[in-house]
This record gives sequence, C-alpha cells and structure tokens, in this order.
Amino acid sequence: MTTEKNESDYVLGTHDEEVARLGLQHRIWRSVVLDCWRRAGIGHGARVIDVGCGPGYATVDLAEIVGRAGEVLAIERSPRFLEVARQACGARRLTNVQFRNADLMEQEIGAIEFDAAWCRWVASFVSSPALLVQRIARSLRPGGVAIFHEYSDYRTWRLAPCRPALESFVHEVMESWRANGGEPDVALEFPQLLRAAGFRVLDVRPRVLVISPSDYEWQWPASFIEINLARLLELGRVTGQWTNSVRREFAEAAADATTLLTTPMFLEIIARRES
Repeated sequence: MTTEKNESDYVLGTHDEEVARLGLQHRIWRSVVLDCWRRAGIGHGARVIDVGCGPGYATVDLAEIVGRAGEVLAIERSPRFLEVARQACGARRLTNVQFRNADLMEQEIGAIEFDAAWCRWVASFVSSPALLVQRIARSLRPGGVAIFHEYSDYRTWRLAPCRPALESFVHEVMESWRANGGEPDVALEFPQLLRAAGFRVLDVRPRVLVISPSDYEWQWPASFIEINLARLLELGRVTGQWTNSVRREFAEAAADATTLLTTPMFLEIIARRES
C-alpha cells in the first residue's frame, strides 16, 4: 500500500532547493553519523530500516556499508523524495535497497525483524512520536537497535553577539512546526517513549556545533534560513519586511569574522529492543 500526500504539507517543502539543502546537511553531519552507526553495530550483512529516508542520502551510505549480504528498507511518505532516493541508488547500482512509500502515522512497518533502524529528524514532524517509536520497535528483532537524531533544545540556535532578528526567526520556525502538529524539542520525550516501547537506552550524546562564517558548516544554517524565510512567507506566517530584516542581520553577522553561531542541539540516542 502507498500513501500519496500533498507535497505542500511538508512544513519545510520538498522542492529542489530543499533536496539540495538536505544533501548539504547530510555532508556536514556525515562523519558523526558514520561513527554512530559503527558504535551501534551496523556493518556488513546488517538489515537496516531508514525511517523517513527523505532524498536518500543516508540510504546510499547504509546500502554501501551493509553490502550485498545486507538489506536496507527506505521508508518515506513523500513520493518526490522517494523518487530522488531511488534514482540515487540506481545511479550507484545499489540493488540491496527496497523502497516503501508510507506514512508511519497511518501504517505499520511490520514485524520484519530487522537488525537496526535509523531515524533522523523525523519525530519532530509527526503527530505522534510515541506511535513512531512503537512501530519502529515492532519492526526490529529482539536485541535490534534503534538510532535517533532528534532535537532537544532548538533554541540553542543563536548568534554571538546576539541578533534579535535571528532569535525571532528561530521562534517562528519552532512555532511553524508546532502549528503543523510537530514538536521541535521532541527528544525531551524520548526517555519515556523508549521505555514504553520496550527499549533500553545504550548511549546518549548531545550534538551541537559552534561555528564562524569561515567554516564550511556555516553553509548549513545559511541555506536553512534562506529556504525557510521563503517557506514562512508562503505559509503566511510572516511579512516581507520581517524576512528582509532577518536576511539583513544574518548578512551582517556573516560579514563579521568574529561572529560565532551555535547550532540547534540534538541528542544522538542508541537504544536496544529488549524483547
């Protein structure tokens, strides 16, 4: 069964610019992700679910790591993103990936007894994080691991020195997610959600960057700001004057080599299904 969703109901959109931004985001965090997967035991021959795979950047990495002896199930509710992921895997001749168009708020993954599940920045956008975690748990074998990257303190996204317009932007982003039924600081709920779903937490690490305009990583918040200013305007949440003030302040910050920026903090969680 497939679930056809209007692409416009993605709070961040599914357009070409967002596909490119997600690729940049993956490249920036890729070394952290690869280390996390290694510590979680994902290796050759593993069977892994990529939950909310988006355009498939992590899917490709997972497929190459597990090899032909392994398997990746890429689940995504956006047909647009799923097609990009399918093309990426096809271009690399990766034949060990299955693709499923599904909304996990409406459908089970199934009791497929995979070894691991990878879920990055999905729980912040779903109507029931508890249901998401439960369905991931039921898809794993006993002893299988679930790995999450989810925001725990989105307000740590700040400039030093402080810029009021960016503070307002971060607030508007958070409220737009909540208006769409999500929760930006969803990782704060995870200790209870995981326990209720039969997981035992093995490892938790905070992840945050402190960067300056000369750092490669600066491109990540810069691209997010530009894309989301347009999205917030499209949603009717802000005015053109407000978006111009955010652009102006961020450009001023970027032009000052002494500026520092802290990124939104997320938690890296590795949990094992106990039974």
